[in-house]
Order: sequence, then C-alpha cells, then structure tokens
Amino acid sequence: MTASGKSALAMAVARARPGIELVSVDSMQVYREMDIGTAKPTLDERAEVVHHLIDLADPSEEFTVTRFQQAFREALAGIEARGHRAVLVGGTGLYLRAVVDDLEIPGRYPDVRAELEARADAEGAPALHAELAALDPVASTRMEPSNRRRVVRALEVTLGSGRPFSSFGPGLDAHPDVPYALVGLAVPSDVGAIRIADRFDRLLAAGFVDEVRALAGRPAGLSRTARQALGYRELLAHVEDDLPLDVAVERAVAATRRFARRQRAWFRRDPRIRWVDATEEPVRVLDAVLRDWPECA
Repeated sequence: MTASGKSALAMAVARARPGIELVSVDSMQVYREMDIGTAKPTLDERAEVVHHLIDLADPSEEFTVTRFQQAFREALAGIEARGHRAVLVGGTGLYLRAVVDDLEIPGRYPDVRAELEARADAEGAPALHAELAALDPVASTRMEPSNRRRVVRALEVTLGSGRPFSSFGPGLDAHPDVPYALVGLAVPSDVGAIRIADRFDRLLAAGFVDEVRALAGRPAGLSRTARQALGYRELLAHVEDDLPLDVAVERAVAATRRFARRQRAWFRRDPRIRWVDATEEPVRVLDAVLRDWPECA
C-alpha cells in the first residue's frame, strides 16, 4: 500500500536473505528522471541490492502494461538463471496481476476507442453495455452497465480485435493458484493518511518541485501517462499554470489518500494475500514476512 513502508521492508528482506533481487512493480518508477516523486530506491540501495524494472522508459513515452509484462519476464529469467530469488515490491495492482497471473493483455485500438468514447458521451454507458451484451454476453455479466470505463474497454477490444473480450481469460475477478507468496502490509486508514502527508513533506524537502520543473522543461515533453503520476500532475499545475504551491500540495495529498483507499479495496479482493499489521515501523514485521522467503538454494 502507498506509504506502508513496503520499500524499506523489501530492502530488509533482501539484506536478511542473500540471493534476493528486488523487482519494482510500480507503473511510474519505470520512467527515467522521475526519481523523487516516485520514491525510487537510492543509488546506494541499488548498489547494495539488485533492483529491476526501474528507469525503463523516457518520460515522453507511453508505457503499457504489456511492455512491463515483457520486461518482467526477461528480468525473472535472468534472476532464476543466477540461482537467485525475485521479491516483487510495489503497489500498482494491474501490473502486479499481469505478471503474477501472467494475464493475456488485449491490444489497444485508439480509433475504435475514440468512437466509443464519443458514443458514450452521446448515448450513455448502458447503451454501449447493451451492445456488448449482444457481442460478448460473458463479458457483459462481469461489469455494471454504468461502469463506463470497463464497458468501453470491453467493446474496444471486442470490436478492434475481432474476438470477444472474455476470450482473453477470466480477468481480474479470478484468483488462481500462483507460485508466489503474496504478502500485504495492513495500515489503518488514519495512520496511512498521516504517513502520506509526512511522505509528501519529505519529497518536497528532497527537491520534488525542482524535479517537476525540470521535467516540464524537457524538449520532448511528458507523455499523458507520465503526466498523470500522483504528485506530478498537481505540481505540474503549479509549475505550468501558476497554481499556488500550497494548493497543489493539498490536492496532491488528497489525491494520494483517495488512491490509497482504492488501492486497499483492490488488494483486499485478492484472497491469496496474507496480511500483516504494519501499523508500527514496517521492518518490525520482518520475521513474520521472512517465513515466506526461506534461504536461497
């Protein structure tokens, strides 16, 4: 979870179990030059413990879950070839499910999506859901007619690929057995809210505004995906549109807290996750976590 201390705990696990390499499962740590706001591991930490899937793309690039999945497979193959063990750390739910469950990710069809978004504006999501029900009855039963995002995506894939959206697998509602021990850090919402605000203060003190200002001035610009990163989006409004800094910070903290609530709900649906209480310093639960990671062979 965001501000749960997972990165510090992951480093502690790696130090306690030689042969472990850490794999970031964070959709924004893949971007170079986005270091402070994504709370990337420091250069010293990366020198001490091998980290993977960090700094894979230029901030001007759109980075997809499919690309992440491919990079993960390559990293995991290398880790296993060395006789080491991978520990995945991060809170991007879709990216985690994509690699843990080896999801078959449908392609994207921008022209089809643009037409569907226009129709959703004019007709409403339930009308598109009715069309989906005719084309892919199985997929239509997996989502509410009012859930515009999911309905549009399902229709985009069905129309664009020529095959039903449901044919790409059971989707995120299924939780099959996997060769991974999944551990979640449970933090009460009030404690998490305080940690989020404190974390943002530390990011600002570390030079977050200057980092965003440098990114905004890049000749290549920032991709839509990179611009939507938590904290960056709000500070870009300060740097580019003169939004007062205190307002930008307030919005960033509020947005991060909302994200943390969604993140908590997402992971709580997965019955495979063993939750440990991380209300206190996360490294204090190290012994409880280590039982899932015996010594490397």
